[in-house]
Amino acid sequence: MFIHETDNWPYFRWDNDKITDLLARTNKAIGFLAGRLSAIGFDHQMAATVEAVTHDVVSSSEIEGVTLNTSEVRSSVARRLGVTVPETKEPTHYVDGVVEMMLDATQNYSVPLTAERLFGWHTALFPFGKSGSSTISVGAYRMGGMEVISGMFGRERIHYRAPEADRVSEEMDAFLLWFNDAECAPSLLKSAIAHLRFVSIHPFDDGNGRIGRAISDMVLSQADQSKLRYFSMSMQISREKKEYYRILESTQRGDGDITAWLVWYLECLGRAVEASESMLSGVLNKAMFWKTFSAITVTGRQREVLNTYLDGYEGKLTAKNWAKLAGVSLDTAGRDIRDLVSKGMLSQVQGRVRDVSYTINYVAEDAFLRHFSSPEIVQRDGKDYITAFYKDTKKVEERMSDIDRLRLKQKELSLNDLLYKYFAYLTDHD
Repeated sequence: MFIHETDNWPYFRWDNDKITDLLARTNKAIGFLAGRLSAIGFDHQMAATVEAVTHDVVSSSEIEGVTLNTSEVRSSVARRLGVTVPETKEPTHYVDGVVEMMLDATQNYSVPLTAERLFGWHTALFPFGKSGSSTISVGAYRMGGMEVISGMFGRERIHYRAPEADRVSEEMDAFLLWFNDAECAPSLLKSAIAHLRFVSIHPFDDGNGRIGRAISDMVLSQADQSKLRYFSMSMQISREKKEYYRILESTQRGDGDITAWLVWYLECLGRAVEASESMLSGVLNKAMFWKTFSAITVTGRQREVLNTYLDGYEGKLTAKNWAKLAGVSLDTAGRDIRDLVSKGMLSQVQGRVRDVSYTINYVAEDAFLRHFSSPEIVQRDGKDYITAFYKDTKKVEERMSDIDRLRLKQKELSLNDLLYKYFAYLTDHD
């Protein structure tokens, strides 16, 4: 028996004792992130939103095996939000359509969700009426049965069987009535339930996962009453895709008790917020870097590779890695790097003779270090954080990446280097 065949469908039940504390912690984490961003200025908030939405669009498609060009997506998102980004790549009409669909959910969160709106989203995902090589019904509910199947021919395993096609329209009418009901206030729980209920109905031939995630994001925007998105649930789901499908199948084969699904969803949401902390620091410091060196001329290749590192590439900045990323010879990579060193944008790590590595100078040293005191590395919950006092009064903290922790241990980076990397953005809004 599948979940839609139970007597209580679609009125789910759950164990409040297992949800209440987790719900409070997740809400607190989201509130803390929003509070942090409220202090950094609108331009940086929009830059963070561009990055979060870009990750959301790319990851949501990636979960379904569809690869989008990240630079194209970022350019499309930035243009629609009116934000200038350092690098641009002209997006295809398809990428523009996918971005428009995802942004419609979060930017127009107060507009009621209707069948016509869902049909428009579906058309944006499949503008040519094809899913791979198969022709599908586009901009309309499916006309046939739907099963999620894996395994070889003759040994197939049915993971889930959705409601029959003649039930879909009625099921979706009920879903939309519930979704738009003003008395059913938007919340993290509603986001989780909306996702589960929609993908369980599975109203379209394809694209249900992406549209279901857009719907859950829409509820999150409704709950925040904000068009700005600072974390990507889809990116976190992509990281945990195996567990996502496991808990989804388990719940859809259950008896209507969705406690396990809610626990997983809220925990995943918490991890998405935590992951956004690192992304946020990177976005802010990237903006600070290009502002600091706005008067310096660099080549397109230099800008592209620098942005790769500024976007979080975890390899060391060496001539060998530069050559690999840029697709050039080692000699050319060396000339690129020496030029950036001469312009003050990079510094050589001291004490290295072979395989010399470099660090990025986010801001000028004399305009930065004097603001900080008592920097140290602390461990909490098995993770390393760099902390310091900013202007002797405000304690600041950022989670360190694994590669930075290793490089610090190997003495390739100093605490001052890490202060540059994780807190450069603070000097932009003194």
